[in-house]
Amino acid sequence: MSRTHSGSSGRPASARSRNAWADDGYDNQGADDAPGAMEGEMYIGDTLHVDGRAVSNTKKSTAPVVKQPAPQQTGFFGCIGRGIRSMWATRQTEDTAADKELHVRTTLRELIVYLFFLAILCVLTFGMTSSTMFYFTNVLQSLFLNTPFDASQTNFQTIANMDDVWAYLTVTLPPALYWETWYNNASLDQSELGYIFYENKLLGVPRIRQLRVLNTSCTVPKDFEQEIKSCYDSYAESVEDKNAFGLGLVKGNDNDTAWNYQTAKQLGGSKHWGMLSSYGGGGFVKNLGKSQADVNAVIQSLFGNLWIDRGTRAIFVDFTVYNANINLFCQVRLVVEFPATGGAIPSWTFRTVKLIRYVSVGDYFVMACECIFALFILYYMIEESIEIKKMKMAYFKTIWNILDVVIIFISIVCIGFNVYRTMKVSDLLESLLSNPDEFADFEFLGFWQTQFNNAVAFTVFLAWIKVFKYISFNKTMTQLSSTLAKCAKDVAGFAIMFFIVFLAYAQLGYLVFGTQIQDFSTFQSSIFTLFRIILGDFDFHALESAQRVIGPIFFLTYVFFVFFVLLNMFLAIINDTYSEVKADLANQKSEFEVGDYFKRGYNKMLEKLNFKRDKIIDIQKTVQIADSNFDKHIDFDEWRSALKKQGYADAEIENLFAKYDLDGDRVLDEDDQRRMQLDLNRQKDDLTKEFVELEDRSAGHRRRPMSSRKSRSEHAAEEEEDSDDDSAAQSSRGSRGSGVSYEEFTVLSRRVDRMEHSIGSIVSKIDAVLVKLEAMEKAKLKRRETMSKILDTIAESDGMSDEAKREQMERLVRDELERWDSEANLGGQGSSARLRTGAALGRPGTGGASNA
Repeated sequence: MSRTHSGSSGRPASARSRNAWADDGYDNQGADDAPGAMEGEMYIGDTLHVDGRAVSNTKKSTAPVVKQPAPQQTGFFGCIGRGIRSMWATRQTEDTAADKELHVRTTLRELIVYLFFLAILCVLTFGMTSSTMFYFTNVLQSLFLNTPFDASQTNFQTIANMDDVWAYLTVTLPPALYWETWYNNASLDQSELGYIFYENKLLGVPRIRQLRVLNTSCTVPKDFEQEIKSCYDSYAESVEDKNAFGLGLVKGNDNDTAWNYQTAKQLGGSKHWGMLSSYGGGGFVKNLGKSQADVNAVIQSLFGNLWIDRGTRAIFVDFTVYNANINLFCQVRLVVEFPATGGAIPSWTFRTVKLIRYVSVGDYFVMACECIFALFILYYMIEESIEIKKMKMAYFKTIWNILDVVIIFISIVCIGFNVYRTMKVSDLLESLLSNPDEFADFEFLGFWQTQFNNAVAFTVFLAWIKVFKYISFNKTMTQLSSTLAKCAKDVAGFAIMFFIVFLAYAQLGYLVFGTQIQDFSTFQSSIFTLFRIILGDFDFHALESAQRVIGPIFFLTYVFFVFFVLLNMFLAIINDTYSEVKADLANQKSEFEVGDYFKRGYNKMLEKLNFKRDKIIDIQKTVQIADSNFDKHIDFDEWRSALKKQGYADAEIENLFAKYDLDGDRVLDEDDQRRMQLDLNRQKDDLTKEFVELEDRSAGHRRRPMSSRKSRSEHAAEEEEDSDDDSAAQSSRGSRGSGVSYEEFTVLSRRVDRMEHSIGSIVSKIDAVLVKLEAMEKAKLKRRETMSKILDTIAESDGMSDEAKREQMERLVRDELERWDSEANLGGQGSSARLRTGAALGRPGTGGASNA
């Protein structure tokens, strides 16, 4: 027997409509006509009660228990609470799996809020940098790095020895720092001095600093002890020379900082990462003065007293310039390192930063965006806290959640540094203005401002990557993440093989070519060089010149194994995985289709426009036919009678009449009718124009046919759902073709839905009764078999009197009845069986013994 189980699966399709049980649209009488499903039934424990009477103790196993939703708070504070909660509602905090519309709305709200946050973040990043920074840096680099100081066109970038260093400090540096004449050799005014390129103010005075190593920093082999008396190792803080030298050994020069060491704490310096080593912030320093003459005097004094010697490992020239035209600082550091091998290696740092943030109107706009950004970070902190509270440790299993935490953490650090930088710059400028002849140390702020810019850039990068989190509803957008996730294990296994071969070649290149080719001079450089070869950037002639035999063999074998074999294996893994992902996505429906969501809203809008236009046409026709007595006046009764036939509600009829009955006499005269016609024509024209514009826009952006991506069953389900939504969105407009008003049709359809639901409930009850009857029939057969066994046992007992057999039969029957009574689900049936058996035994001459 086929049975329909009660529950959601037993309800008719129309009964599952979201609008089937709405109270609007029909009167109370319609609600009373169809009783509610399973009305008057409830379970107490395992017993079913109907109208207060226990009818069965059968366990409710066929009907699923539906958990009633918790009652929502009502009133003003309840609305505020729900509004606040909705601000932080996400797909992880809301149960969106069962509600596609909620999933769409939540995702779109998250995406819109996040795009606004991303826009604010982009405004901040573009507000703190510009192309002007590049030109500012480029013009200063051209001046200090590319200006030659001898006939051979040697400049700072080509410095190779100590002589070049002194030539640069003597010839190029002083006129580059202090511009004292115009291009026609006319002297500058006193107020115009101290500017580089006449525009960039030199803050304070420049400073030169030296770091040295001890003479005993390395050990001379015994074979050369008699010949070599001194040994200066490469720089390290453990072998740094902090003793006075040169003029510092002369009495009276104890305070000359050029010859006496000062610690990093005294100088307020920091470490510098150079080409050869990492250098400390202390050293032997000298301020260069406020004019070309002062700089030349200091340089000549240092040169004459052999300030740079064999123990020197690095010199630094530091200064800072400020351009008020563009409100930019540039902190400049020129470095020359002296390796233990001899010679000189130049390097440089130009940090162009915007330390004074709020000057122009645009700067204050950026400040407003910074405040909004801080509020966004607070908003996302609360949101992530709610998600962590709900998901516990499962929150950190998703890469997107970890990305959220990283973005929030970096943003908080940047906000803190922004506040610190503003206060620190103010203190530095105040100190500089009070001591204009001192060195302006902006190196610390310039360094950390650069790190701040890098952190913000990294945050923007992660923020753009996070956009994939919100567009993952589209199958095309998930191809990248799905491909990477699916091939991760294969790529990891392949990466082991790849790096075994790659690092082998990197070490081989470092050991074979490291002494002759700069690209292989260090192991790190060798790794980067091999990556460049994969991309096609290589110098084969340098390899061949260094090793005529090994060089070509190294290059050819590397290209064959790494480029042609391993790299193509890597691409093959990704291509195969991508093909599998595309095949899987082709057979898989998207999580939800946002395009369908907007299309549904667009169709509803068109239907509303059509409905409004049809409504206006109906009213215009009513004006023409409502005057039943032909007196050119329409009273309210005529108006109501005509519109009632069209299916309009009384409230709508009253409101429309009152709109044009300006004198309130309940009659529309000729002027009122004329004014109504003009107003209706204007509204109809506006609606027609808007409808045409929407149709044209839709035709210009028409999507691909849905039949290529969806099955017919999916179309049917969507059309049924659309019909439910559309029925709720439409107003009380009647059906013109059938003559039945839309309001009446809605009432009847809902009543039919309730009747179908009630019928489904009745069918469920009948099914339960059939199940119980079947159980009773089985129990009856079981009892009959038991009684037969009892009678057979008594009949087989030989040598017993009839009276003894009767007593034995009564005892066995009584035991069996007690066992039946102990069964909870057959208690009622056991009582009936006991009565029937007792009656049979009470009949004289008809006992079991007689039959036996």
